[in-house]
Amino acid sequence: MERLDKFLCDSGVGTRSQVKVILKSGRVTVDGKPEKDPGKKIDPEKQTVCLDGERLGGMRRVVLMLNKPAGFVTATEDPVEKTVMELIPQEWKHLDVKPVGRLDKATEGLLLFTNDGDLLHRLISPKKEVPKVYYARHEGHADQADVEAFAAGLTLRDGTKCLPAKLEPIGPGESLVTVCEGKYHQVRRMMASREMTVLYLERRQEGSLTLGNLPRGQVRELTEAEIAELEPA
Repeated sequence: MERLDKFLCDSGVGTRSQVKVILKSGRVTVDGKPEKDPGKKIDPEKQTVCLDGERLGGMRRVVLMLNKPAGFVTATEDPVEKTVMELIPQEWKHLDVKPVGRLDKATEGLLLFTNDGDLLHRLISPKKEVPKVYYARHEGHADQADVEAFAAGLTLRDGTKCLPAKLEPIGPGESLVTVCEGKYHQVRRMMASREMTVLYLERRQEGSLTLGNLPRGQVRELTEAEIAELEPA
């Protein structure tokens, strides 16, 4: 048994305060009868809850994409730093979304959030080999030897072994880097191991998903079709 207002929040109807307003309006029914009491105990397995005649099913899966700006740490909370959770609008925050993987404080670009724990773990697992494409502006210039070293799988200065990755020089001091894992500061460390200190880093793509025209600092919800394409087999 659970409270009706919690069930409505988990179903994506709105925040707790928004749900109270909706209940007062008489738009919610339980087993066909209007219900206005937010504290009413219901059994979602046995009872039918509807909003405006449409049945609700409890926790709604949501996947969000943020175009992360610099200056925010990827964490659900931090006693000192600003976190990416501060950029999530309230309409989604109450659905208990969490970051998928992480971008460091200085790195910008595509960062996903979801309340689907299974999807989260599949996306961050190196075994699923979900490619992530980064744009790097760096010191020095990448050459063919660097490209081949990335393709062979780098061993970092501390002995960490990386899976084979793709390095694509696109101009003087500019490269695209594609990796299928997410070790700590991995792209920066991989570039540094080839004497190319990263000056700016942006994640532009994850799987088939790209930033598109999403403004920096803004969030949008993925469509079911986008989620289906993103999900590893």
